[in-house]
Amino acid sequence: MSISTDSDQALGHLAQADPVLARLIAQGRPIQPSAHEDLYLALLRAIVSQQISTKAAAAIWRKVQALFPPDGYPEPAALLLLTDEDLRAAGISRQKAGYLRAIADFAQRDQLDHTYLSQLDADAFTAHLTQIKGVGRWTAQMLQMFALDQPDVFPEGDLGIQNAMKRHYGLEETGRALLKRMTAIAEAWRPYRTVASKYLWQSLDNTPAE
Repeated sequence: MSISTDSDQALGHLAQADPVLARLIAQGRPIQPSAHEDLYLALLRAIVSQQISTKAAAAIWRKVQALFPPDGYPEPAALLLLTDEDLRAAGISRQKAGYLRAIADFAQRDQLDHTYLSQLDADAFTAHLTQIKGVGRWTAQMLQMFALDQPDVFPEGDLGIQNAMKRHYGLEETGRALLKRMTAIAEAWRPYRTVASKYLWQSLDNTPAE
């Protein structure tokens, strides 16, 4: 099946299943498929980007790459040799330095095999990645949605998704009640919850950096 045919099928399903999404899709820009990425690199970048602006994250990532001449690729063995001071000079906090090393160690033990991980369902993928210190459920979901471009992931804990669904579905619940209601609404979107989520982010003009 071609990408365009698959995309048309997803949009057709979502528009038919949910009138709110039908409106957002009609008003929005087409969502382009994500390129499949190096999961190790995507994880490192996700940790660098945590809790800082996209612009700041990009600047720090360039400094991190400069620590790995000539091509800027942070091979796990090379990353594990860096001290906290080396990483601190690139703008990485001591806590994040520990997380980056944990990812490098995981990769060095051949635990980030793209072929294997891309075949796991959402729960198994999340359980595998959250063994790494510093990697939580949200980060695992972002990798599934963007690095692997898996079609049916719903990040109910994401603040942007919560805000978009509150706005467009008139949800007034909070806490667990909100998550339960959101998850129930999203059931109708299966097997294309990733695409639906990307249109919800787009409706806020707040799509996360891919």
